[in-house]
Parts: sequence; structure tokens; C-alpha cells
Amino acid sequence: METLHSRRTYEVEGADHRHRSLRALALHAQRIGRVLASPSTWYRLVKSCGWRRPRNRVYPAKPKIGIRAKAPGELLHLDVTIIRLLDGTRAYLHAVIDNYSRRILSWSLEKRLGSGATCRILREAAVQLSNRPQHAIVIADSGSENVNGAVDALLSSEKLTRVLAQVEITFSNSMIEAFWRSLKHSWLYLHSLDSFAALHRLIEFYVKAHNEVMPHSAFQGQTPDEVFFGIGDEVTKRLSEARESAREKRMEANRAARRGVCVGDASFGALLLQRPRSRMS
Repeated sequence: METLHSRRTYEVEGADHRHRSLRALALHAQRIGRVLASPSTWYRLVKSCGWRRPRNRVYPAKPKIGIRAKAPGELLHLDVTIIRLLDGTRAYLHAVIDNYSRRILSWSLEKRLGSGATCRILREAAVQLSNRPQHAIVIADSGSENVNGAVDALLSSEKLTRVLAQVEITFSNSMIEAFWRSLKHSWLYLHSLDSFAALHRLIEFYVKAHNEVMPHSAFQGQTPDEVFFGIGDEVTKRLSEARESAREKRMEANRAARRGVCVGDASFGALLLQRPRSRMS
């Protein structure tokens, strides 16, 4: 009976088995009587020994940065997600998010899936873009709630251009899908979704917090509202100055600690600490 170490080159690092997962590889080795070790042992040894599977990707890599707008209102994302209540009832949440600022421009919670909600949220979003000189592009999927005569007529009247994700462009609708993920796992799934009204209140709270309160890491501490309306430059400047000031204070405290000085509150002054005397003196 061979050990897993002796089978390293052939089983783990060999090209003949690169299409198998480690669990499948462990079971295969057991079936042919080569190595009788559990999959957890394989995982542990692969990690501890630094063994690498010969899986160099040849297929073109997906873009790591999605499509980005250069100004608010230039690019919008439209999507719908399904949320199940405790009794199994389905609720359909439609929303439009601005690509540049990540601001939720409009949303609607419906009991049925249809074009009516799509038209309403697009109309609400278009009202907020009335002062924008450029025509907005709306990225959506090819679902029936987005591609129909009613939506086509609204897009034409509001001078909006619809583009189908991963059909007419290579990019997906990942920006609004990321919002769905945050909404569900960071907020909705922490509550008992026992009624349509309760779900509506939870969504209303989170959307308001997302737009007005929660700073976004992509905007150096600004909220989506501040980026959309262009009123957050002072926030970025203030946070940058505060970080620099805190950094200087930490450096001063570290230098004082190396000199044997405890830097306390300014009202108490600095406390000088005597260094312990050497036993050789």
C-alpha cells in the first residue's frame, strides 16, 4: 500500500487527474487500492506541503473591474430579485441603482412580477435625472418584465436607452446584484420575514441607510447621496486630515514609548518613567 506522499506527483500534481476535485481524487485512490486516506487528510497535506494542482487557466479571464460611469445619471442598473416570506409567499423587489454613486434611485416591492413596477421605478428614476444633460443608459437583463411594449414606450418617452447585460454588452448586472446580496444577508435574513408589510418596512429602512448613512469604501467615506449630489468633497478632506493627525499622534506616542515616556492626556501632562537600572551597575 502506497502513502499519499509517494503518490504526490502522479495523483495530486500530475496532469492526468487535474480534472478531478481533491475529494474525488481521494475516493478514486481508495477504489483502486492505491491510498486509503480520507479526503480531509488530502486537503491537509496539500495545504501543508504546498502542492499545486496543474490548472493553468487558458480561457480568457473575466474582467475584474466592471463597467463604470464618469458622472451621476450616466449609467443605471435595473433588476428584480425574489424574496420568500416565512409562509413561502414570493415578493418581487424591483430597483434602479446609479452606477456612478451606487445610489438607489427608486424601488418597488410587488406581489406579482410584471412590467408595471418596472415602468414606475424607471419613471421615478428619470425624474431625478431631469437636470442631467446626457441621456442615461439602463442596463437590464432580458426578462419579460424589462423587455415589453410598455417598457419600450416609457424608455422612448423618457429618452432612456436600454442595453441588455451579457447580450448586447459583455458586462453583467453585477452592481445591483451586489446590492441584493448585501440587503439580504446583512439585513433581511436577520429578521423574521412573516409579512409583506414587515418586509416593506425593512427594505425601506435599509435603502435609506444605504443612501444617506452608510459610507462606501469606493468613495473614501462618502455616502451614495453625497456622491450623487456632489456634496461630499468636504467629508473626504476632513477624514484625510483626521487620519493624518491620528497617524502623527501614534508616531509621537511610539517615539515617546521608546524613550521611556508615557504620553497621557494633555491635562495631566507627560509622566516620566524611570528605566530599570542594569544589574551590572
